[in-house]
Amino acid sequence: MEQQQAIRIALVGDYDANVPAHQAIPVALDRIAAESGTRLTYQWVPTPEVADGALLQAFDGIWCVPASPYRDMNGALTAIGFARTRRVPFLGTCGGFQHALLEYARNELGWTDAEHAETAPDSEQAIITPLSCSLVEAFAPIRLLPGSRIAQAYGAQETRERYRCRYGLRKSLEAAMFAGPLKVCGYDADDEVRAVERDDHPFFLATLFQPERAALASDTGAATTPPLVKAFVMACAALRATR
Repeated sequence: MEQQQAIRIALVGDYDANVPAHQAIPVALDRIAAESGTRLTYQWVPTPEVADGALLQAFDGIWCVPASPYRDMNGALTAIGFARTRRVPFLGTCGGFQHALLEYARNELGWTDAEHAETAPDSEQAIITPLSCSLVEAFAPIRLLPGSRIAQAYGAQETRERYRCRYGLRKSLEAAMFAGPLKVCGYDADDEVRAVERDDHPFFLATLFQPERAALASDTGAATTPPLVKAFVMACAALRATR
């Protein structure tokens, strides 16, 4: 019998062993591989190495990981654009969520001067701005929209997740941002956008929270397999099966 080809996932971001999400991601992926019997490999891709995105052709999925500002914002945006246009499964968490919105604004909405306040604090065109209340180490409920891909992944319409974040989408831009194929699929208790997905893509989903951290035991409970990460891996497997 021919051996199953391993799924290859690019972890786009600048690895830091002290970042809890970076500690959690390999644990989550290894657990999903073991539980599902899936052959899986993953590679950290520093943002300066993304360049024109050519190296991403070798991967079946792209995960833009937390811990921004990235060393090379353009590298992160190129990776997101590659996943978007090549229809490669994409997951963005925390900083990956923020930059997925930025890439969409610049390259699909035509807001070419859109900025992130973390790297351009004086810009009047910042679409990612400081949150009214910091979410560093917050653990809070998320309402998932019925029928959304994220709700299907969780098999529920609510979850509780951990954050490590200070920035989010400028509230006044929501109507313009989500009039097209990018849709909100998760809100917090104050109706702030916390997850988005595309309805014209096999799997393109981004969350301000860090679902991967469920793979680590903490004071909030025992470690579990993150449902959203598993859904992402299964989407990567579906792409690999067609290659």
